[in-house]
Amino acid sequence: MTIFFYDKTLEGLLTAVFDAYSRKTFPDRLLKEGEIPPMFTDECYTVATDEERAKRVWTALQRKLPKQACNMLMHVWLSEMEGIDFLLFRYMCKTFDSKHSIALNFGDNDVLEVEKIARKVGHEAQYIRQFVRFQKAADDIFFAPIRPIYNALPLAIDHFTDRFADQQWVIYDLRRNYGFYYDLQTTKEVTFTEGDHLLSGKLDESLMADDEKLFQDLWKGYFKAMTIKERINPRLHRQHMPVRFWRDLTEKQSL
Repeated sequence: MTIFFYDKTLEGLLTAVFDAYSRKTFPDRLLKEGEIPPMFTDECYTVATDEERAKRVWTALQRKLPKQACNMLMHVWLSEMEGIDFLLFRYMCKTFDSKHSIALNFGDNDVLEVEKIARKVGHEAQYIRQFVRFQKAADDIFFAPIRPIYNALPLAIDHFTDRFADQQWVIYDLRRNYGFYYDLQTTKEVTFTEGDHLLSGKLDESLMADDEKLFQDLWKGYFKAMTIKERINPRLHRQHMPVRFWRDLTEKQSL
């Protein structure tokens, strides 16, 4: 058994692909640096992440695969699912070993799995676009907490930059403790320090803008008034608006 250790970054994974072909040695498992290798391991190799090598691999993938397939690889990486790195490693090796694009070869289990996972992450990005609810702070910055299953915020952030270009805002992933801040010019990644009150996901009323509480109550009242009780379908409602998002939806809070 051959083990490759790497730093669990996308650049590290791409470098691992480069090194595998350079050494003509392909791993049976990919582990994070510092992890204990399994018994009966024949060879261990530590990948030194190299931005230039990673870029060469990604450029080669873009030549071999259609743009949609490359986007799917990014989606799959952002899923953060266990074992996803080795799935991508196999997919990339199959791409380089094939004379033709493997993007539509759904008879291959790895190709099919990549497509399935990419679709799930894409759906999560769409949920983020639909279910973000901003709270206006006293300093006129709009804050929105999210807790997505997959790390899909980077896939949705361009939508908010375009849609809300006239106001400052922060969208923060409480599950992963990072987010994005738009300052009317650029969108940059930010991280709150431990203990910051915003990590609770709810602005304290003392920190809200003067009219924020009023607007929240108006929105809740509108949502309640528009509900036709005779046509309530809880099952369909949960299907289109998953329960896991409700805690951060203004209209789902008590009036």
